[in-house]
Amino acid sequence: MGYYKDLREHIAALDEAGLLVKIDEQINKDTELMPLVRWQFRGLSEEERRAFMFTNVTDVKGKKYDIPVVVGTLAASRQIYGFGLQCKPEEIVDRWNKAQSNPIPPKIVDKAVVHEEVHNGSSLMDRGGLGEFPIPISTPGYDCAPFTTASHWFTKDPETGLINIGNYRGHIKSPTRTGVFLSSSNHGGYHWRKCQERGIPLQAALVIGAPPPVSYTAPARIPFSVSELDVAGGLAGAPIEVVKCITNDVLVPANAEIVIEGEISTEFLEPEAPFGESTGYIAERLLNPYFEVKCITHRKNPIFATIISQMPPSESSVMRQVAAEGNYLRFLRDQCNIPGIVEVTFHSIAVRQICVIKMKKINQAHVWQALHSMVGYNPATGKMVIAVDEDINPRNLDSLFWALAFRMQPHRDVLIIRNRTPQMDPSAFPPGRELENSLDEIAGCSAMLIDATRKWDYPPVSLPKKEFMERARQLWERLELPKLKPQDPWFGYNLGLWSDEDEEEAQLALKGEHYQTGEKRAQQRVPAKRK
Repeated sequence: MGYYKDLREHIAALDEAGLLVKIDEQINKDTELMPLVRWQFRGLSEEERRAFMFTNVTDVKGKKYDIPVVVGTLAASRQIYGFGLQCKPEEIVDRWNKAQSNPIPPKIVDKAVVHEEVHNGSSLMDRGGLGEFPIPISTPGYDCAPFTTASHWFTKDPETGLINIGNYRGHIKSPTRTGVFLSSSNHGGYHWRKCQERGIPLQAALVIGAPPPVSYTAPARIPFSVSELDVAGGLAGAPIEVVKCITNDVLVPANAEIVIEGEISTEFLEPEAPFGESTGYIAERLLNPYFEVKCITHRKNPIFATIISQMPPSESSVMRQVAAEGNYLRFLRDQCNIPGIVEVTFHSIAVRQICVIKMKKINQAHVWQALHSMVGYNPATGKMVIAVDEDINPRNLDSLFWALAFRMQPHRDVLIIRNRTPQMDPSAFPPGRELENSLDEIAGCSAMLIDATRKWDYPPVSLPKKEFMERARQLWERLELPKLKPQDPWFGYNLGLWSDEDEEEAQLALKGEHYQTGEKRAQQRVPAKRK
């Protein structure tokens, strides 16, 4: 099992596979770049999406940058996500399972390509500090500044020394200062609060353009006791090479494109945002920590990596969705020891708020064990959690709605869980409220658990049996009719309520002997009741 040692190897492989679009025409990073890429998420099917590289970038003031910008290289689609791990899309969940079961610690090196250029002290502003880099405006017309989006924040737990990697937005406020969104539910915020209790700033590094296994680990929700660098090594199948920062003890990928070193104040907060977020709404201005830049290191001729987030589906939603599916499957099946778990699916449009658990039902108690365990894993994930039978395709909305319509009763099969943690959810409470981990804040949030599994035997699915549908498809294709995209269910199957007599009569019909059934029906006549 190989892995791309750096972003450049990955980009070259995408290009060779025809999955990269290179734009050499001059593009304005503030008004044109992100809207151009956005169109593929609003106007193309997922299999048509590509990664983009912009080589001729300017800004609204006319400044020209000699640094290219890449977008969509990590997760424009599940295909590209799998490509970054050198596996097929259907193998991604298994790769995540193996990574968490077999984490591999990083390898510390003394020299690193990310230290080819070092700007600190008096030289920090020689190239303009953060202004050296073509950081795009993600939601032109609404964002208050450029924000880093594929921004992997590396912090160290002051007690355990474990390195956390979190993907949080970075609000560009000056050449040497950014905002950073450290919420109560992310691990970076946990490290920040520990440092605040000790009266010290949080040492941090903002990494841009990491090797793909590191980038995929950053938005995943890994348990507090596990180092994301170890899980990234598990995804790669080999240790991730890391190097110590120039100005602090944080370890960062040696083959990253850019590392921005500094510290996050635990003494003061600043207003941060508005910014277009992954919920599909503009995030409100909030009081958040800020990051003071002490040093910038980067490769010669670096590449600036960003992801497209905002309205789902997006690159951000695919990254969150794919990692969560693997993590939650492992959690329910292996750690909660729930039998029959087949698949866990999150829907991109809802990021991690609508989850479907597909399971082979052993008994009804296991269904509710799975539903409760899902919302117990993380208080900000899973506003609506639905359990379905193994014949339901959880990724197909028609199949899912069919189960909701005819396999559950709301009064019996729905449970509301209160006091959940909001995650930038505009439905939780009215805007303008300054809430910080208060009881009022969590009281406004809840989750809905739905058991949409069959509680007893059902009649067969009312479609022709599989062999007839397959034969008809061959005929369809021979007639050169439009290309089919089968939707589940596409053939009929038995769900238990089907007798030998029913089957015999169906077979008689296929032999043209249906009159026999008619004669039998005549013998089964009963008097009609008079009203």
